[in-house]
Amino acid sequence: MKKITALVLFITVSASVLSQALLDSNNNWSYHFQLTVINQTHPSFQAKYSGANSLINESESKKLSVTSTLFLGRKLWKNAALYFNPEIAGGSGISSAKGIAGFTNGETFRIGSADPRLYIARLYFQQNFALKNSGYVKVDPTINQVDSMLPTSRITITAGKIGMSDFFDNNSYSHDPRSQFLNWSLMSNGAWDYPADTRGYTQGLVAALVKPGWAVRLSSVLVPRKANGLQLDYKVTKAHAETIEIEKNWTAKRPGVIRLLAFRNVSQAPTYSTTLAQVKLGDSSSVGEYTGEQEWKIYGGVKYGFGLNAEQELSNIAGVFFKGSWNDGKTATWAFTEIDHSVSAGINIKGKGWKRGDDNIGIAQVINGISSQHQQFLNAGLYGFIVGDGKLNYGNESITEVYYQAKIAGSFFISADYQFVNNPAYNKDRGPVHVFAIRGHVQF
Repeated sequence: MKKITALVLFITVSASVLSQALLDSNNNWSYHFQLTVINQTHPSFQAKYSGANSLINESESKKLSVTSTLFLGRKLWKNAALYFNPEIAGGSGISSAKGIAGFTNGETFRIGSADPRLYIARLYFQQNFALKNSGYVKVDPTINQVDSMLPTSRITITAGKIGMSDFFDNNSYSHDPRSQFLNWSLMSNGAWDYPADTRGYTQGLVAALVKPGWAVRLSSVLVPRKANGLQLDYKVTKAHAETIEIEKNWTAKRPGVIRLLAFRNVSQAPTYSTTLAQVKLGDSSSVGEYTGEQEWKIYGGVKYGFGLNAEQELSNIAGVFFKGSWNDGKTATWAFTEIDHSVSAGINIKGKGWKRGDDNIGIAQVINGISSQHQQFLNAGLYGFIVGDGKLNYGNESITEVYYQAKIAGSFFISADYQFVNNPAYNKDRGPVHVFAIRGHVQF
């Protein structure tokens, strides 16, 4: 804890110094900063048995996670910029981020150590090409966006180290665990095995065609060398991930958006059926071989799927969202989490009604499921990198999340969060689980 505190203090002081330096320069720079601290706990719950990746059924408390990021942007030439995001992350989630497919803290991940680490989250180049007869709109500097006159009809090319969630599967009400819902399967479409290392970043290329009212995005990026691993696989002819998204906006009466996403990932991921055929049941040493903790060195694992993501403003104080996603469920999850199909919906209400205009209430329900092959895999005593109780009495994983975010002062927010998890890791023999959290967030 002392290490985390010292490092957070260091990066906060650095942020203040750099912020002043940039304010004294010119508008060629964009600078922003965020710090998020989350403390989660859950009381004890009933469990008939536990396995290698089970949520601990005894009470857990003071599971603290910390992330802090500097967002730097620099204009290069007309419609071009370079973005650089050093980031620090530390702490751990409940049960070391295992035991619930829709995990309860989107700001923590499985890195094997709770010690804080400083790393480069993003480093990428972006160029906008205006299309013929395009209009222009003034864009103020914000996170990873420099002050500019942005073409309203354009092609945008982004290349470098990126976070896929920055470009795909966005949602105004359910996308950012630093200020909205904490659950993994609410911050992104649960069945989208979005390509990334364990911290959520990858390398590659994103191309977007943007027109007033609609957009199309296409990407080709790297996948991890092993499931949920830190190292990316640079054998790009054998391991890669392609994603396409079509977005349609409307403004009639109230603004809304619908997004359709499709993806295809190629990696070393084995299929559940092949793994079952190769493992001698009851041999714990063999069971251990077929987890996500190794590099398989056998390419050809293909996972594909689809997602739908919609949002609609209802009034000046309320908006709703819906998400639905599916993947083929034959090949092991390789990057995000062990969900093969998922649906979620929710509502966001602003605090204007009680004279707290910067406050927000969020309420959401998500239901996650897995394929029959995945069920057989878990019931045989095998496990991936998130779930695995030794056996399985299958039931859909159902999660209800409620949060209240209150603005305390300036750019400082405090949130109280509650999640009710029924059938954690798809197992009727464990749970339900009540998860409580307090979140502090600063962003400027």
